[in-house]
Amino acid sequence: MTRLGVEDSCIHDVAVAVTEACTNVLQHADGNHQYGVDIRVTDREASIRVSDVGEGFDYEALVRDAKALGPMDESGRGLLLMRALVDKLEFASDPDEGNVVRLVKSLRLKDDSILTKVAGSLDVDVKVDGLGPSPPHTEA
Repeated sequence: MTRLGVEDSCIHDVAVAVTEACTNVLQHADGNHQYGVDIRVTDREASIRVSDVGEGFDYEALVRDAKALGPMDESGRGLLLMRALVDKLEFASDPDEGNVVRLVKSLRLKDDSILTKVAGSLDVDVKVDGLGPSPPHTEA
């Protein structure tokens, strides 16, 4: 996203939200640490999809639990953090298919961004750090 001319603060928001989504896979996927990360970038937004093959979960229950956290609780704030950093946060969960977290962030661009030069004509799928749905990343 740096090479595309996205503002640093926007890149930071996306990086923290995606890191949190991936960390949740590693902490909560019942020992199955396979996951994929796909990023789709247009001249207006980045859409990030983090998928895993773990068991499903109840997103609404997790949000309720996160809202009830006390100031001294050390974990459980990841969902709230992701919601605060991106414009749209969606969850899909199926016990047979696994889980998908979709994060959408409107992009703030630098004046010299290549995205402003190709506005309306860019729709690119990007794999980050070699992660993607095929083959899934496996924690060593």
